[in-house]
Amino acid sequence: MAKYEQSVTKFVKWILISFLVLISSIYAADNLLLNQSQGFNMKNDVYKVLTLDEWEIAETSGLIITELDQKDGFVHLSTASQLSATLALYFSQEDTIVLLQLDSSKIKNNLRYEESIPAGNRKGAFPHYYGDLNIDTISATWNLNRAAFEIPIEVILQGEQGPNA
Repeated sequence: MAKYEQSVTKFVKWILISFLVLISSIYAADNLLLNQSQGFNMKNDVYKVLTLDEWEIAETSGLIITELDQKDGFVHLSTASQLSATLALYFSQEDTIVLLQLDSSKIKNNLRYEESIPAGNRKGAFPHYYGDLNIDTISATWNLNRAAFEIPIEVILQGEQGPNA
């Protein structure tokens, strides 16, 4: 009887895990479809991270800019592959942030890739936008909660493809 109960217990656990995997897949697919309908584009590889207060100001003013951006004279942006470090280094005290994907075709004329400013332990070229960055350049928006800042699956996939995709 004990062996039978162990088999039933294993089977029930397997069913529960399978159900959770299925639900997670459905949730991820729904999120992907929702964000694609909002304008997410795999070719747009430039992002802006804002606090909730900064996002509220952007929605009101129509411009995406932070105090740091004003001080430095350009808008700090990140590529998909730079997002994890940007979140960890500069937004670790925030419970919720807003992630904006920008439409590359709308910002390309004022976008420059430059070394990290200020110089530090981050290497590589970072996107900097020179000029007024309007909210109409946004192709997709996500509110990310502290749960290790769960980066949307479509952004993670984009980062995995690398620059030559």
